[in-house]
Amino acid sequence: MIDLILHVVKDYIEAHKAVIGLVILGLLFTGFIMERFPAAVVAVLGACMFLFLGIIDSDGLFSVFSNTAPITIAAMFILSGALLRTGTIDAIAGFIIERAKKRPKLAVVEMFLGAFVASAFMNNTPVVLVLIPIIIRLSRATGFSSKKLLIPLSFICILGGTTTLIGTSTNLIVDSVARDSGMPGFGIFDITPYGLVAAVAGTIMMLLFSSWLLPDGQVSGEFESSDESDFLTELTVRKSSSAVGKQVKDIPFLRRSGITVTAIKRLSSYIRHDLELHELRPGDRIVVQLDLAELISLRESEDFKIGIVRSGDVGPLGEELVEATVAPSHPAIGSRLFDIPFLSQLNVRVLGMTRFRNLPRSDLTNARIHAADRLLVTGSSEDIKRMYSNPNLFGIGQTTTRAFRRDRAPIAIGALVAVVVLAALNIMPLAVAAILAVGAILLARCIDAEEAWGSIDGNVLVLIFGMLAVGLGLQQAGSVDLLVRELTPFLRDIPPWALVFSIYVLSVIMTEIVTNNAVAIIITPIAIALGQDLGVDPRPLVIAVMFAASASFATPIGYQTNTLVYAAGNYRFTDFFKAGIPLTFGVGLATCMAITFWM
Repeated sequence: MIDLILHVVKDYIEAHKAVIGLVILGLLFTGFIMERFPAAVVAVLGACMFLFLGIIDSDGLFSVFSNTAPITIAAMFILSGALLRTGTIDAIAGFIIERAKKRPKLAVVEMFLGAFVASAFMNNTPVVLVLIPIIIRLSRATGFSSKKLLIPLSFICILGGTTTLIGTSTNLIVDSVARDSGMPGFGIFDITPYGLVAAVAGTIMMLLFSSWLLPDGQVSGEFESSDESDFLTELTVRKSSSAVGKQVKDIPFLRRSGITVTAIKRLSSYIRHDLELHELRPGDRIVVQLDLAELISLRESEDFKIGIVRSGDVGPLGEELVEATVAPSHPAIGSRLFDIPFLSQLNVRVLGMTRFRNLPRSDLTNARIHAADRLLVTGSSEDIKRMYSNPNLFGIGQTTTRAFRRDRAPIAIGALVAVVVLAALNIMPLAVAAILAVGAILLARCIDAEEAWGSIDGNVLVLIFGMLAVGLGLQQAGSVDLLVRELTPFLRDIPPWALVFSIYVLSVIMTEIVTNNAVAIIITPIAIALGQDLGVDPRPLVIAVMFAASASFATPIGYQTNTLVYAAGNYRFTDFFKAGIPLTFGVGLATCMAITFWM
């Protein structure tokens, strides 16, 4: 009896699997819109439904893992992480902020131009994540409203990502699906002319509408000021230091953006005016405010002794590096940091201290201790273990922040350039070039292995693999063919340009409510099949999908960069709608016209 029921069910599924595939697709889109589960989970569940119903078998499911696109995307994430780790992006942004003091409007243009170029050659999500606090600092340096800069930052990075094949994972996915369908693949710069047209149109729309459609004011909360995470430290000039005899303004490290020299202490006197012109001598103590990554990067300096030590001779490169927070019950509250008991009891060095929004104005030695002050401490493993048992310190743990590896920046940049050149000249496939570049930066230690794997967005890769399985299920179920048969009569008599517009509009609407990679995987095979059925070259239709799947401007949920600035800028949902709708129309119209012009 059970065998009979199973046989009937199997026959029913086989007879109606095309419709069943569309039902599963509808359930997937419902899951994406409701957001009860992460998009990656919804995609995996969709793949499981096709597998459970027997529409795809285990061999078909595992075949999606041979797709090169997710591997290429993972490699590009790692290359992006190496550029961040080596301080390349931070250095460029710092240079622009320094220029903002003299030519603020030009600095804003340069920042956006830099973000655009960076997004064309590395994943745009980490670019936006890094630039959010820098944009806020830039807004304060120039007097511009940060709320009028953050949403345009996301939009610029989205547009930048559409100018090359490697700028966004969506482009790589569409290219992969097209190759699997028998189409010739795209080169790195094949879509660049269309991307530049879209960028120009988007820039014009932002200049015309963003200035009055976006809210005014500065952000508040977590991203309000980068000073909240700044540390106070002091640098003692060594006798053998190359800084001896030089003015502060001639020392490259002290000129970096985000590093502020507040005083110089010589013997018992403080110098607080005309610091840039001060000539350093051995033993001078430079009082500095800087972020944690810069502070940790200083540990290997041969020019300065970092922080303070009371007993022993532990250097800044102790066996352990931890952060510790002063408890409210600490008996030393109100005393100088130099007098805190554990400094005299343990052979450790305090490299710096930070305090929420209100760093001490004195040097590190004489800073008065407040409750919840956070200290960066280094020392031997044995002494650090003894700190853990101190009841007056809590939250002790190894810092997750890593030092910049600026001396390896040329290698990271060279690796990325090599990927672009090798793939653009068809010397080797993009995936192969990207994997070789990852091997090179790992060998050169531009980035540590665990940090490299951590830079990969696992949610993106799981989503892509899940949706590739869903796309395969739709193909094998005949759902794509069913859709094409139903749509063909309505589209048969329209001109090619109208078909491009139709595919673009369908894709961009779905992108605003459903994740962009899912839209790319679902719509691309439909566009290809439609083109072939109508006797039209499918390549322009595929390009339309590629751009529309990234053109998410009207909501904060359609693209990751929008979500990042949505949280950072304390925006309302309608702020994206007001600023994004004109951009959606302008970019869409220009892109479709460019595609049809070059058809």
